[in-house]
Amino acid sequence: MSNDTTKSSNTVFVRTVDLCRYYRPGPHEVRAVDNVNISINRGEFVGIVGASGSGKSTVLNLMAGLDTPTSGSVVVDKATLESLNRRELSEYRAQRVGMVFQTFNLIGHRTALGNVELALYFDDTPRRARQQKATEILERLGLSDRLDHRPADLSGGEQQRVAIARALVKQPQLLFADEPTGNLDFENSRDIVALLTELNKDGLTVVMVTHDLELARKHAHQIYRMQYGRVVPPESEAGETA
Repeated sequence: MSNDTTKSSNTVFVRTVDLCRYYRPGPHEVRAVDNVNISINRGEFVGIVGASGSGKSTVLNLMAGLDTPTSGSVVVDKATLESLNRRELSEYRAQRVGMVFQTFNLIGHRTALGNVELALYFDDTPRRARQQKATEILERLGLSDRLDHRPADLSGGEQQRVAIARALVKQPQLLFADEPTGNLDFENSRDIVALLTELNKDGLTVVMVTHDLELARKHAHQIYRMQYGRVVPPESEAGETA
């Protein structure tokens, strides 16, 4: 890849093979994803860019195991997601994947610490260990003085950092970010993407969906542009754009 400040490798980590997702909400078929082929190397920062309705979020959901393709496949470390049983797919989502969305999806009555800690609740992590891990990741993301604040008392940028901390607390190998700056102003958007870039430099594979091509060009090593459910050939020199 063109950006030599990262730890990306030439090892393919995730790829989609002739991936299709069709819907029939009415009399006409909608081809949300139509024969999409994407290849993501381990440690890479990939941007998937397109307008609303282009299919980019559907591709992300398919790679994250949140949706099932009509045809084609998603391959992660040589295993196809379609071949996994329900337990294995649940383990993939819970242990290997972190998800960040445009909406923060925080629980209003819980503190920042409580929201992040909740991600560890269902895997039998002892309470003290949950608190320690949640505290460590929040401090790493610059929220050491916001641990006891509820979402209503946090700025939009701080809420998104809490959401990112929640996604990272289980130490996933993949971070899927679906329009993570969509509800943020310019300054907070810049800070959040800079944070994702730093996480990527530490070895995390990041896949970011965005409508903002310039944002992707500035931070991603590789860009896939989507239109009408299909991929336009990728831009591979994005990391060198100022």
